[in-house]
Amino acid sequence: MLDLVIQNQQHDIELPQQENLQKWAAAALINADDVQVTLRVVDTGESRALNNEYRGKDKPTNVLSFPMDVPQEFLEVLDINLLGDLVVCAEIVEQEAAQQNKIAEAHWAHMLVHGMLHLQGFDHIDDDEAELMEKREISILKQLGFESPY
Repeated sequence: MLDLVIQNQQHDIELPQQENLQKWAAAALINADDVQVTLRVVDTGESRALNNEYRGKDKPTNVLSFPMDVPQEFLEVLDINLLGDLVVCAEIVEQEAAQQNKIAEAHWAHMLVHGMLHLQGFDHIDDDEAELMEKREISILKQLGFESPY
């Protein structure tokens, strides 16, 4: 089960309903362990700053994933399994959906699925990894009733 904690720092863009955000993120969980993920919805300034600091790219981006890296001795005393944090830039997601002629909710669902897969170790650095990740995204989104984002 997924406990999705939402921090909305971007109040002038209407977000999808909380239960949809929860459903989309949970659909990408690979195992059924109880985990907690924080979803922080930010503006372009915060997205740009985080993308620059952690990825060396001085521009805002749609989603950033920060897997939890907690030493084992702390995990033993925590009452919850922290999977990590997702940071989504609402403005970028909305802009991309419009530019790509996608339904905004479909793009939001894709960003949450994409970010959740990153939190679980998936990546798209090389072609083989990208193909595997894309196939998994397409399958999950299809189960949720969305078309392939690619």
